[in-house]
Amino acid sequence: MKLKNLILLTSAIVFLGAGDPNSGKDKVAVCAGCHGADGNSLVGIWPSLAGQNKNYLLKQLRLVKSGDREIASMIGILDNLDDSDLQDIAAFYESKTNTVGIVDESKVDLGRKLYYAGNLEKGVPACSACHSPRGLGNAPAAYPLLSGQQPEYVAKALKDYRSGERINEDPSKIMAAIAYKLDDVEIDALSSFVHGLY
Repeated sequence: MKLKNLILLTSAIVFLGAGDPNSGKDKVAVCAGCHGADGNSLVGIWPSLAGQNKNYLLKQLRLVKSGDREIASMIGILDNLDDSDLQDIAAFYESKTNTVGIVDESKVDLGRKLYYAGNLEKGVPACSACHSPRGLGNAPAAYPLLSGQQPEYVAKALKDYRSGERINEDPSKIMAAIAYKLDDVEIDALSSFVHGLY
């Protein structure tokens, strides 16, 4: 009985929505101003969406549309879109190739250590456990791709998790518990490291 429920739950997570990337192309014009024409943001505070798994992105779009995740710059942008539009947008961005940046050399060692081994003394798990060794995320679990992500955005996200400002879903609660244990130096190193992770 428990195995059957687990299989049903897993299926529900994997099939959050199919989406059509070709239809999505016509629906992302307004997104390009912040996230780049192909989903690779040119402004550090806005996340890159190119290559992001559609399960994670669709979940976030739904949260933003419902108001459960407040992003001031996105207020009203999704109001006229239905769920199939959101699925198309998520599929479009997933179909794009993300651009990987360069790690600040002074932050490589600490960033690598935290990403692959965590910090046992502080009870911080390795980021690679959920986001994969190459930062590709975990699509069935809707855990995001981090490889190439803008460092300013990652730092802000981690600080928002740490402060409790961003707790709008179950995985966010996990991230809040982890980020709470990270100091600014560690957040800065991690943010730089994932920007260049491939």
